[in-house]
Amino acid sequence: MSDKTVKLALLSAVFMAFTPGAVLGDPIEKTGSTSYVTHFVFRPLMSIDISNLGTATHLEAVGTTENLKGEKMFDKMSAHCAALNVASGEKKYIDGACVLTDADGDKIFSTFDTRDLDKSQPKMDCGTHIITGGTGKYMGISGSEPFACIKMPPLGGPGGYTAMDIPHNTTWEMKASSATGASTGESGAGPEKK
Repeated sequence: MSDKTVKLALLSAVFMAFTPGAVLGDPIEKTGSTSYVTHFVFRPLMSIDISNLGTATHLEAVGTTENLKGEKMFDKMSAHCAALNVASGEKKYIDGACVLTDADGDKIFSTFDTRDLDKSQPKMDCGTHIITGGTGKYMGISGSEPFACIKMPPLGGPGGYTAMDIPHNTTWEMKASSATGASTGESGAGPEKK
């Protein structure tokens, strides 16, 4: 080995020893809570509309997250959701699922239901996300996210796009084996499909 290669290897080892967060990423707390908002744009993909009976609309939502406490967890993540909006008589609800992706490509997956309200948080009056798992540093994550819905002004142009800010009060926990910060690319529910 050349002297340059040995020096580079030693310098890299010293850097990793004194700044592991910069190299390996900051570890995720085993349990925690925070508040964040997702800035969403909703796009209707298809709709069934039977006059005087009801509608069902398949929606795609995309956006970004912002941690309201200035913390790293749930901050600056991309959000992508699929939802079904149903309105028939007295019934009106939206169900779906979302994936949040961080800058490293690690993901958090959740389902949501606007009929599932956390009565202990009356301001979070729009529904609840249930965190069901994650990949990479989030493997083994689970939790609950009561949320509110803040309508934004209508978007201009065709297509029926709408915008909404959705603040969340999130609590999570990680299984002991998932708090290592290792990025395995698996959700814990079998191989990840690409």
